Amino acid sequence: MIYLELFWSFFQIGLFSIGGGYAAMPLIRHQVAEVHRWLTMEQFADIVTIAEMTPGPIAINAATFVGIRVAGPLGAVVATAGCVVPSCLIVMLLGFLYYRFRGLGIVQGILSGLRPAVIAMIASAGISLLRMALFDAEEIPLAMGAVELFPAVLFGVAFALLRMKKVSPMRIIMGTGVIGMIFYFTF
Repeated sequence: MIYLELFWSFFQIGLFSIGGGYAAMPLIRHQVAEVHRWLTMEQFADIVTIAEMTPGPIAINAATFVGIRVAGPLGAVVATAGCVVPSCLIVMLLGFLYYRFRGLGIVQGILSGLRPAVIAMIASAGISLLRMALFDAEEIPLAMGAVELFPAVLFGVAFALLRMKKVSPMRIIMGTGVIGMIFYFTF
C-alpha cells in the first residue's frame, strides 16, 4: 500500500509541477509533510538541501530521497517513477500538439499566462525555505518569531558573495556547509 501511496503522491507532483523542480517544492512539501506526514518540516528541509546538492533535477532527487526514507530502495524507484511518468506523457502530448498548432495565437497566450504562476510557485518555495532557515520554528505564523542570528548572517554573506562578487554557487554551498558543520559542532 505504501508503494501505491508513494507513486500516486509523486505522480500528482509530477503532473502539476509546471516550471521545474523549484516549482515542485511546495507540492512535495504538501504531500510529504502535511498530507501523509512521512517527514517533518526539518527532515523535508534536509532532503531539499541534499536534493539541491546532488546532480540531477531537484524534484526527481527529492522523490528518490523521500522514497528511500519512507520505503527503502523499492520506495525510491516507485517515487521516482511516479514523478517522471507524468512528465514523459505530458511532454510527448505537448510536443505533438505544439508542432501541430504552434502558429495559433492562443498557444502563445497560454504560454504567456503560465509564466507568472511558475514565478509565484518558485517564490513560495524560496520563501518557505528562507523562513525555516532563519526562524526557530517549523511552521511560522504571519507574526514571525526571533531571527536566528547565525543562519541570518551566513545567508547574508552567501547572498552578498553570490550577487556582488560573483562567487561560484558550488563554492558557496561547500563553504557554508563546512562553516555550518563547524558552528553546530562547536557551539
